[in-house]
Amino acid sequence: MSNEILESVRPLLPAIAERTASAEEKRRIPDETVTELADAGVFRMLQPSRYGGGECDPVEFYEVVRAVSTACGSTGWVVAVLGVHPWQLGLFADRAQQEVWGSGPDTLLCSSYAPVGRLNPVEGGYELSGHWSFSSGCDHASWALLGALRVDDTGKPVDFLTVLVPRQDYRIDDVWDAVGLAGTGSNDIVVERAFVPDHRVMRNYDQAQLRGPGQQVNSGSLYRMPFGAVFTSTVAAPVIGMVAGCLEGYLAAMRDRVRLSLGGGRFAEDQFAQVTVARAASEIDAAVLQTDRNIAELYRCATSGETMPMELRLRARRDQVRATERAVEAIDLLFKTAGGNSLQHGNAIERVWRDAHAGSVHVANDADRALAMYGKGTFGLRVEDTLV
Repeated sequence: MSNEILESVRPLLPAIAERTASAEEKRRIPDETVTELADAGVFRMLQPSRYGGGECDPVEFYEVVRAVSTACGSTGWVVAVLGVHPWQLGLFADRAQQEVWGSGPDTLLCSSYAPVGRLNPVEGGYELSGHWSFSSGCDHASWALLGALRVDDTGKPVDFLTVLVPRQDYRIDDVWDAVGLAGTGSNDIVVERAFVPDHRVMRNYDQAQLRGPGQQVNSGSLYRMPFGAVFTSTVAAPVIGMVAGCLEGYLAAMRDRVRLSLGGGRFAEDQFAQVTVARAASEIDAAVLQTDRNIAELYRCATSGETMPMELRLRARRDQVRATERAVEAIDLLFKTAGGNSLQHGNAIERVWRDAHAGSVHVANDADRALAMYGKGTFGLRVEDTLV
């Protein structure tokens, strides 16, 4: 089945690639790019159909993320994180969804899930305060999904939650200045004693148990998928895509290059170069095939109403972090064999090398944590983690 959104996005990629340097310089994605992608329906792919969304097969969403990332890693990253948030909002109470999308389907949400916020119970909800970092694309969003702890009267944490906060209740501190993913505008969000009503709060435990009040109105299979697979695959997909695009550019640039040292000769005829290309291409293929396979199987289980096996959920996390590792291994191979030209600032290989390594340090790409969970489950031990 064709991916209609992907076909709409392909003609936009050359212009997105041309804006890459500008995005890095300004430390945020150009508004023009966000508008073009919104008009193509990219940010609505995982949005409930009742609010103008596509409720697409999640594999199609990751295909689009990877495609955009081939043109610009920072843009692909922002597309991924802003594009997955409508899916999560679909799990919130319908009143919250109405507040966000009631005035139009193109409202965007950013996030920062670290549970650094503090929620103090008050009548009708909570009072929230906190300072969050790494909220990619927040300048383009009107709402934020933020991680927080509910505390008791003594200040002791008693629950982990995700809260929905409108733009007027937080400020953005422009602090993003990073070596990689420089154009993502991943700035800080600060909330000072904002009121959060009960309907804009969701427990992370319920989410991990595949429950959410939004399922009462969004009955589609997409909203019975595990957050631990959908979100983590979202931050692996752009890393895979940017490296896949770099490989294509590498082949185009190196195919006719003639070495002026090490005996000279065409680079493409060097056996070591040929082996490098084979290894890099294999790593990228394995990353795509495994992640798409797992998401497709999870989606099939959700569609058929089958119980979602923990073995499958753990495998999805295992392969997602390995996919990121494989992509990083591939770009390292290309970087090392491209010669001194890859060291020049602004060179495509240099940029992707920085971006891929930056994406790999996201907590969802923490390989040891995910692989240990898989090993624990394989040995028959109980796994308790909200990112599975």
